[in-house]
Amino acid sequence: MNHPLLIDTETLQGRLGEPDLVVIDVRGRAAYEFGGHIPGAVHSTWHEYSDPNAVPKGLLNPDLSQIERQLSALGISNESEVVIYSNPFDNWGDEGRMFWMLEHLGHKNIRVLNGGWVKWTAEKRPFEHGPASPPAGMFKARPVQTGVITKDELKLIVRTTHEQTAILDARSLEEYLGKEISGIPRPGHIPSAIHAAWNIFLNKDATIKDVDVIREMLEDRGIRADQELICYCTGGVRSAWLYFVLKLVGYQKIRNYPGSWWEWSRDFACPVEKDFHGLQKVLGFNQAARPS
Repeated sequence: MNHPLLIDTETLQGRLGEPDLVVIDVRGRAAYEFGGHIPGAVHSTWHEYSDPNAVPKGLLNPDLSQIERQLSALGISNESEVVIYSNPFDNWGDEGRMFWMLEHLGHKNIRVLNGGWVKWTAEKRPFEHGPASPPAGMFKARPVQTGVITKDELKLIVRTTHEQTAILDARSLEEYLGKEISGIPRPGHIPSAIHAAWNIFLNKDATIKDVDVIREMLEDRGIRADQELICYCTGGVRSAWLYFVLKLVGYQKIRNYPGSWWEWSRDFACPVEKDFHGLQKVLGFNQAARPS
């Protein structure tokens, strides 16, 4: 699929080594260093930019000067072209999280490698091992608040009738329905949230489905282009991938909730809905066969 927010493997290979191009591998450190990576790619994960003093690790570090230093050390400047990749089948949409963060910080030239490491290796394209040592860049954050929402803002929306705002849950169906998850105080979902699992938009080769197919999938769930769309998951990572997908389709009013369920479930003033009957059905429980 050709799209301004995507780059294909052949195009990227032909452009490797260009001075203003920064390729970021957002997989785990071991996969990057020992499993191989795209030549010249630097390594960085979303965890490195989390608020060190917050329990919900999806929240960004409020010390923007620290984030600026981290991104500059990767070779990123405000004028750089940034390409992000991962293994789409072995993460939580991490490339979407890096895309969302950079866009939120004001970077304007960001793309995701369509198919990521899966497609790159399937096509036997070149790779290397070990860390990259790029020349330092100079990145200055200019935060754009339109792509982010806080817990308190979302609380106000949930308490009202909000036909022009749709809340989208990017987690698994089991989590949405109310499966107990270790470390999460309360299971369930935000009232009125529509389930739209982050990984349903991928093809079998790890590329992203065609825009028309994605749009139809969203419309089948009652998600309209004229609505404001708010995405959440557990820690703002899968939801950031959904944010990216919505951008691909051309939706304009999109916000990611970085605190997500880690934060929401810890505040008992935040309402929660569960569907135990639906969960039992999905998990295959035979209610009649269970002891009383």
